[in-house]
Amino acid sequence: MPHIWIIEDNAAFRRGTERALTMKPHAHEVRAFMSCEDAIEALHCPHLPDVILLDVGLPGMDGIEGITHLKSRAPAASILILTVFEDDDKIFRAICAGASGYLLKSEPMAQVITSIDQAIAGGSPMNPRIATRVLAMFAQLAPAKKDYGLDEREQAVLKCMVAGMPRKQIAEATSLNPHTADYVTRSIYRKLHVNCATAAVSKAVAERLVEDR
Repeated sequence: MPHIWIIEDNAAFRRGTERALTMKPHAHEVRAFMSCEDAIEALHCPHLPDVILLDVGLPGMDGIEGITHLKSRAPAASILILTVFEDDDKIFRAICAGASGYLLKSEPMAQVITSIDQAIAGGSPMNPRIATRVLAMFAQLAPAKKDYGLDEREQAVLKCMVAGMPRKQIAEATSLNPHTADYVTRSIYRKLHVNCATAAVSKAVAERLVEDR
């Protein structure tokens, strides 16, 4: 039977969650704590948690700070944030600290139970609204793909170069005569600010210039 720990300082919510998780047919072995400090102290017990439902706003050590301490003592445990907070800063910090998922207390308890099962199976359950914001946050962090102004013909030749084709085969694959293929290749060098095929290929791979669009 999976061991589920709840770290929640709101007594009514803690008792309600504990009661829901121990009801059949999806009963879990549940322990509940009102602070991270209490839970960390209990990690010396023989039965470590499989999943920890963790609030963010807690007395003493807050939930996000607690993630690091909990994971250091129970690295196999999946930590699911279960909170009322949905601001970007807390979401980002929780995920970077090692949270496996982020749920809101407004979730139906049936969805929380489903999320626990998903976490046990290795998933990373998130409230759909939170998931959308996480994707948006990480998209903003991704480096923008540079636009070197390569036209369609130059893109085709560069793709052949990355594939390791010799000059003659590049001309055949792109339906260009050899002289035109050479001209296009020199144009690629100029636009990428390189002076040889090796440098052009290296830059194309590093900056993902020829990925399928």
